[in-house]
Amino acid sequence: MAKGRLPFLPKLTTTLSSPSSISNPKFFSSNSQNNGIAVTNDPHEQLRNLHTLLQQGQTQTAKNLIKSLITSKSIFTSPSDIYTQYMEKPKVFSSLILSVCAEANFPNEAMDLYTLIRKDGVFPSIASFNLLLECLVSSGQYSKVLELFDHVISSGIRVDKFTFGKAVQSAVKMGDLRRGMDLMDCMKNTGRMNVSTFVYNVLIGGLCKQKRLMDARKLFDEMLERDVVPDRVTYNTMIDGYCKVGNLDEAYRVREKMKACNVGPNLVTFNTLLSGLCKGKKMDEAKKVFEDMKIHGFVPDGFTYSLMFDGFSRSGDIDACISLHEQIDKNGIHINEYTCSVLLNVLCKGGKTNKAEEILVNLMENGLVPTQVIFNTIIDGHCREGNTEIALLSIEKMKSNGLTPNSFTFNPIINKYCQSGNLLKAEELIKKMPEMGSSPDVVTYNILIDGFGRNLKFDKCFKILEEMETNGLKPNAVTYGSLMNQLCKDGRLMEAEVVFKDMIGRGIFPNTNTYNMLINGYCNTGKIEDAFKIFDEMCRNKVVPSLVTYNTLINGLCKKGRVEEAEEFASRITNGYLKCDVITYNCLISGYSIKGDTQKCLELHEKMKSCGIKPTINTYHPLITGCKNELILVEKLMKEMSDMKLDLDRVIYNELIRCYFDHGFVEKTIELFHEMINKGIVPDKMAYNCLIIVYLKEGKIDESKDLVDEMKGNGLVPKADTYDVMIKGLCDIKKFGEGYFWYREMVGNGFLPSVSVANELVTGLKEEGRFNEVEVICSEISIKGYDYSDANKDLSAALK
Repeated sequence: MAKGRLPFLPKLTTTLSSPSSISNPKFFSSNSQNNGIAVTNDPHEQLRNLHTLLQQGQTQTAKNLIKSLITSKSIFTSPSDIYTQYMEKPKVFSSLILSVCAEANFPNEAMDLYTLIRKDGVFPSIASFNLLLECLVSSGQYSKVLELFDHVISSGIRVDKFTFGKAVQSAVKMGDLRRGMDLMDCMKNTGRMNVSTFVYNVLIGGLCKQKRLMDARKLFDEMLERDVVPDRVTYNTMIDGYCKVGNLDEAYRVREKMKACNVGPNLVTFNTLLSGLCKGKKMDEAKKVFEDMKIHGFVPDGFTYSLMFDGFSRSGDIDACISLHEQIDKNGIHINEYTCSVLLNVLCKGGKTNKAEEILVNLMENGLVPTQVIFNTIIDGHCREGNTEIALLSIEKMKSNGLTPNSFTFNPIINKYCQSGNLLKAEELIKKMPEMGSSPDVVTYNILIDGFGRNLKFDKCFKILEEMETNGLKPNAVTYGSLMNQLCKDGRLMEAEVVFKDMIGRGIFPNTNTYNMLINGYCNTGKIEDAFKIFDEMCRNKVVPSLVTYNTLINGLCKKGRVEEAEEFASRITNGYLKCDVITYNCLISGYSIKGDTQKCLELHEKMKSCGIKPTINTYHPLITGCKNELILVEKLMKEMSDMKLDLDRVIYNELIRCYFDHGFVEKTIELFHEMINKGIVPDKMAYNCLIIVYLKEGKIDESKDLVDEMKGNGLVPKADTYDVMIKGLCDIKKFGEGYFWYREMVGNGFLPSVSVANELVTGLKEEGRFNEVEVICSEISIKGYDYSDANKDLSAALK
């Protein structure tokens, strides 16, 4: 094969000067034919043929010859090789060979060729240059497109709107929308070039992808103002953008405009609307779009059915998924593997794995070839429902269908074993995996480490880490995170930090979640300064804190009573890309409530609502606690909860019972208590104490005794405060003998009454002449060694 230039090539002009020689069939008689081109392995002859074809203006035939030479690579090593050996290089040749190379989708070879052409001081035709840009865009070389574009513009070469379009497309693909917009402005400013629909579509698509729908809409409106006609792609892109941000009303308005402008929808239009409606759980509207699609003559595809299955799942209507499948089956529609996977996944996550398996059997009988993914979905479903034995049987079915289980098959079963504390079975199954053609992966070991960590078997966790590395698997951030999380929950923060440092030492960089675990661990143990040290390290290492990070630290500060610092720290959230959420406000309100600053609690409550943040039941816990001394405020908050359809929970009921009791509203106290019981909500100890006092004041001794028994039945063991309430209440109604009975139970359970209650009981017993009981009380108080010095004087006086 010739590598250097062919010195005789310039003479081709005189040798093959007769047009008839190339057009005459006898010219190719010594060789086989290929699209009218002589087939020969002689590079010199091929270049002569090419030269002649170009001279005669037979461009298409010349193009075919170049293409065969480029793709075969048997005569010339590359397009650049052809270009180098071709001595005469008219612009038509340079443009043609570049076009062929670009159309053949050889981006690197086309770039090399373009570089050679430019070195020869030639710029190919704008059409061939555009083909080069198109080829580079197709291969994802967007920066190269922009580099070439900048170079030709700076060279003063005149380009067209296609050239600009490829530059805009490349800028948008690289995420540089500002550059894309600037390029569009350049097109406008030339005064000779209209911005094409393609350019608008590309920019609108880029803006929608970044959820900048207002900017996308401005461009859409600008198209209409400039008489640039939006096409189906434009409308579909806008509809998709609005659907993805949940603005379905605007998506529908764009669809109506599409109709008004007589732009026909396609399957993408309907699927896009369906996607938005299904994600928004608007299944009634989705059903209408589904029917409208069929009215327009479009046959729902697998993706359409997948969207509908997913929508019904999100809406919690698993039966509708089953009904839709039955309709599909009745109509004889065959669904593909993807749609089948979506349907089965919906059913399995909805607790209907047996039904999913029944459908799978039916589909297989009708020709569906199951995949690993499909069987793995079924196995995962059985594990979610706690049926590990059935899951193991499904593996056998999988194998009988010629499929080899993988780690995704076994991991749900291992995870279920670990969750139920059956760690021995989990280990046994891992050991059996190689026998069934599989092997544990990092996720498998992560599940096992988390399982042993939950059971506080940390030595075993470290052994599993070693086993992973022995088996050639590198632990990741999740591996270390699982271990650190359990150590932190067990309060073993020093060990968690050791694991953290080991992780970094092994070149595994902690992520936001890893830092959050340590920060949460320190906050939970009250070590707020250590938590902030971790936070500072996180920021130094350029790991971006999440809202969870900020909320954890805010909560930690509030629990330490440093609420003002917490509020100041919360202001740092809004300085970045994050926004305070309901948890942020709940932490601050709780902090100020504990501090007794009711006014600040109410201010924060109003502020969160003005920011569009909806209060939760946890917002009202500290609010009602903080406002309990002002009944009007409490009732206003209750009214607000009712308007928001927030049901009272245990904490709220208990606070309200105390509040109404403290304000002397006995009937309301009793009403709330019984309402709480009727709803199956167990009162707390303080609520019981309040009602005991109410009953004793009314002389209902049996009812108060029943309340104490009810407390015990609900697992609330009476302590000193409850016994004090009983004894004092009985003393107040002069039932000192009954009081002494409760005193005996109190002492038997290891408690002693308060000084005032003991004094009141002894005084009453003395008045009734029950000196033996008085002496027993004084003796027991003395023997227990409690500091009742003042009480003893009173008791001694009572005995005289």
